[in-house]
Amino acid sequence: MIKHPDQRVGIFIDVQNLYYSARNLFNARVNFGEIVKSGVAGRKLIRAIAYVVSTPTGEEKPFFEALVNLGIETKVRELQIFLGGAKKADWDVGIAVDMIRLSELLDIIIIVSGDGDYVEVVEYLQNRGRQVEAMAFRETASSRLIEAVDGFTDLSAHKDLFLIGAGGMQNRASTTRRGRSNK
Repeated sequence: MIKHPDQRVGIFIDVQNLYYSARNLFNARVNFGEIVKSGVAGRKLIRAIAYVVSTPTGEEKPFFEALVNLGIETKVRELQIFLGGAKKADWDVGIAVDMIRLSELLDIIIIVSGDGDYVEVVEYLQNRGRQVEAMAFRETASSRLIEAVDGFTDLSAHKDLFLIGAGGMQNRASTTRRGRSNK
């Protein structure tokens, strides 16, 4: 995978996916600033968007402000609470639409999620000449997504960089390159 300073990068962060992965795997919080910095990797950041969910209590507002202070745009969707008490907060389609909509402005599209639902949009963007990378915790990432993208960064491999409140072992983010078949 070639990275050079003139590449235009867009980062699309599925906050719920990362939040629950970090909490369940490591009982830690995600360092979103470091994720953006590592993802950009010296290239030109065009947009970094975090897709977040608001709750009726509003307790997440300081977190949203922290994202904005890091230079990360936030798109907010309200938590849906159904009659039986079930809750839903799904951004998958919204993220995919933004990736496609903004792809004409970008050379590199980075999905920060391990959700296998993004495989189809990844393949669509690659067929349109875009390089697509993913950043996620390998333990909760879809193997189909890892195989589909042009580059995968395992956030678990560098907990000291990408997590707050969990010990890490190494200092630098690594990117695993995966080939994809042209079918």
